[in-house]
Amino acid sequence: MSALVSAPVSAPVSARSVRALSAALALASSGLSARHTEAQRAPVGPSTRSYVRFDTAVLALTNVRVIDGTGAAPREAHTVIVRDGRIAALGPAASVSVPAGAQVLDLSGRSVIPGLVMVHEHLYYPVGAGTYANLTESFSRLYLAGGVTSMRTGGNMNGLAEILVAQAIARGEKPGPFIDATAPYLEGPGMGFNQVVPLRDTTHAKQLVAYWADQGATSFKAYMNISRDALRVSAREAHARGLKITGHLCSVTYREAADAGIDDLEHGFFAMNDFVPGKTPDRCMGRGGAATQSMASLDPSSSEVQALFRHLIDKRVAVTSTLAIFETFTPGRPMPRGLDVLLPTLREDYERRYAATQRNTQSPYARAFPKGMAFERAFVQAGGTLIVGTDPTGGGGLVPGFSNQRALELLVEAGFTPLEALRIGTLNGATYLGRGALTGSLEVGKLADLVVLDGNPAADIAAVRNVQWVFRQGVGYDPKALIESVRGKAGLW
Repeated sequence: MSALVSAPVSAPVSARSVRALSAALALASSGLSARHTEAQRAPVGPSTRSYVRFDTAVLALTNVRVIDGTGAAPREAHTVIVRDGRIAALGPAASVSVPAGAQVLDLSGRSVIPGLVMVHEHLYYPVGAGTYANLTESFSRLYLAGGVTSMRTGGNMNGLAEILVAQAIARGEKPGPFIDATAPYLEGPGMGFNQVVPLRDTTHAKQLVAYWADQGATSFKAYMNISRDALRVSAREAHARGLKITGHLCSVTYREAADAGIDDLEHGFFAMNDFVPGKTPDRCMGRGGAATQSMASLDPSSSEVQALFRHLIDKRVAVTSTLAIFETFTPGRPMPRGLDVLLPTLREDYERRYAATQRNTQSPYARAFPKGMAFERAFVQAGGTLIVGTDPTGGGGLVPGFSNQRALELLVEAGFTPLEALRIGTLNGATYLGRGALTGSLEVGKLADLVVLDGNPAADIAAVRNVQWVFRQGVGYDPKALIESVRGKAGLW
C-alpha cells in the first residue's frame, strides 16, 4: 500500500503552470460538442461513495513513473498534481511543487498511465439462445475496476438502458466509465435476433438513426445484414448530427463501407469479406466464417491487401482490434480471467464451451488467429489507425475489465511494443471518439483519468493487470471493492 500523508506546506504550483493549465483548458473546451462536455471534477452520489477512496480538490501523486499514452518513453520519479479533476502540473518530482493542503500519494515503484479508452464494449451478455441480458450495473463497475475510464458500447441489445446508465454515471449516481452509448443495431433482415428490429428500407434506417440520436445515443453500429444503401443513408444521417458509425459487416465489404461513409470497422480484419470468393453484393456469405477463412489465406503484404489498406486510410476509416474475443475461439489459448465474477451457471456454461474449443483440432482459428494479428500490425505499418476493444459477448467467456487488460497483452503478442499497445488503448481511442483534447493521455489541462499500476507496463505489459486505483475525473476508485460488489452475481443485473 502506498504511503498516504499530508503534504508539507510548500509553494503553490508556479504561475507558468497555471498559465499552461488555462491554455490547455481552453484547448480542451474548443471543438467539443455539448454531449462530450464534462465537469472538471466527477460528481459522487451516495450510491457511488462506497467505492471511492480519494475525493479531494487537490491531489499529488509523487515519485511515480509516468507513461503518458503518447508512445513516449516512461519518465521516472515524477509528480502529477490533480486539481478539481484536471491534471494541473506534471514533471520531475524535484521541480514540481506540491500545493499546500494537497493529499499526497507516494507512489514509489509504481506507474501511472491514462485511463483505458476501449471502443468495442458491451453492457449485455448471452444468457440463453438468442437472448442477451441487460448487465449495465455489474459490467460498468467491472470496466472501471479494470482501468477503463472511457468506453464505447459497440452495439446495444437493450434500447434505452445503456443510454440511461451512461447519463446516470455522468451525474455520479452510479460508478463506471464515461460511456459513448451506441444505439440498437442497424441490421437488415436475416439475423434473427429477438432484440433487434430489422431495417425495412433506407427510409426506416434514416428514421431509426434520427430517433435514437434524439433519445441520447452518441454513436451507431451497422451489423452483418445491412445493405449498402441503408449503410450510406445511416452514415449520412449520423454525420449530419455530429455522430459516428461503425460496423461489424458481412453483407457489405470493407471497401464498400468506406465508400458509404463508415467511420470504423470492427473485429480487425476477421470480418473482411472483400476477398471472399463469389461474394454477392448486399448478401452475407457464410455468416462471417467465410470472411475469416478468406483472411487466413491472404498475405497482408500482398498488393491487393495493401491497396485495401490504402483505401481505408485515404477514407479516414479506423479499424478496431478485438483479438480478445477471437482468442476464445482458438484452441491452445489460455482460459479467460475473471470468470468467477459471473453467475455460477454462466461460468460453468463457458467452461464447457472452452473445453470443447480445446478439443477442436480442426478449428479454422488455429490458423486465422495469428493471421489476424499480422493483418492488424500490417495495417498500422501502412499508416492505418488502430483502436481496441474486447466484445465481451460471443458465446461468453470475456469479462469486462479483465478482458480489456488482456486486449493490450494480445496487441503486444501481435508485435506492437508495450508503449504502442498502450497508445492504441488510450490516446487512439480517445482521438477516435472526438475526446482526444479531453482525455487519453497524461497532459496538463486534460481530465485526471488515471490508472495507478504496481509495476512497469512499458517493460512487461502484464503489469496492466495490477490495478491499484482508478481515477476518473480526479476521483479515485478502489478496484477491489468494485469487483467484490459483483462477484458471483454478474449475469443478474
